[in-house]
Amino acid sequence: MTLRTPAQLAAAGLIGADDLKKISDVASTFDIAISPQMQTLIDTDDPADPIAAQFVPRDAELSCLPEELEDPIGDHAHTPTPGIVHRYPDRVLLKPVHACAVYCRFCFRREMLGTGAEALDEDSLERALDYIESQTAIWEVILTGGDPLIMSPRRIGRITRRLESIGHVGVVRFHTRIPVVAPHLVDDSLIGALCTKKATFVVLHTNHVQELSDDARQACAKLIDAGIPMLSQTVLLNGVNADAQSLQALFRALVEIRIKPYYLHHGDLARGTGHFRTSIAAGQELMRSLRGHVSGLCQPQYVLDIPGGHGKVPIGPQYLMELGQANYAVCDYRGNSHHYRDSIPP
Repeated sequence: MTLRTPAQLAAAGLIGADDLKKISDVASTFDIAISPQMQTLIDTDDPADPIAAQFVPRDAELSCLPEELEDPIGDHAHTPTPGIVHRYPDRVLLKPVHACAVYCRFCFRREMLGTGAEALDEDSLERALDYIESQTAIWEVILTGGDPLIMSPRRIGRITRRLESIGHVGVVRFHTRIPVVAPHLVDDSLIGALCTKKATFVVLHTNHVQELSDDARQACAKLIDAGIPMLSQTVLLNGVNADAQSLQALFRALVEIRIKPYYLHHGDLARGTGHFRTSIAAGQELMRSLRGHVSGLCQPQYVLDIPGGHGKVPIGPQYLMELGQANYAVCDYRGNSHHYRDSIPP
């Protein structure tokens, strides 16, 4: 059973009786959902359990900083029709559903998801697909939400067949947590719905190596063996993965199961998430610690989604300093500086 109420969390031993009132206050603002798969991975004897930290609500969520926003990445400002976010010229987000199998406590769309939000009805979905068809500059469609893989294979198949028919769409991408949080949903019907003649990618959201259970690994293998490449995206989170050992273990494990780490997101300014965010300097130092110590295959791009809807930008550490007259100081992964002259043949 998916846990959805503070009383259920208390009965499962995930919060104490003393916390019930505070967590009820949190639940009145932000939805709760912890899937059975995630429940099995939580160590209730470990107060620093990285799975519990991501999904079990805390009263810290009631503390909102002045700079935190209901729409931290500016989805609303770039929504020409319901279900579409068109922030970049050549790609759009398609958000057909506003529910997830789990609700992450740090989610940047936490104000827009859950019981108070509605999935696109058939007419609205058709209008969103019509918009994609009408905008010939759109090359990539990214299904997100909510978690698009929580939909029935029938509805997913309907969307993928329609996108397959749009000539200017070259790539279809699904952003999901399902292979980790509800791996039983990855079956032949779902895979059949995802497979199209377009280049199709599945991007897995996972933040800690302990999420990669045997069931999760098998679910990912089914997708990859069916010819669907997988990438990953991870959020940098205090209390979960904001240390070099955790990131190295996660990224190595992902590469071993044939998933390329793609993005490491700096925490967004979502309301009530300040306890999760690191400083940018701390994130840059962690990225520097990966350089030279793990394979390049294991290294994602560290990015910030600029508040207001201005897009993602790389914010990783810098290794090059211009000295003038084509001379540079280059820092290696050990922190040593080396001279480099940018020589251009005549």
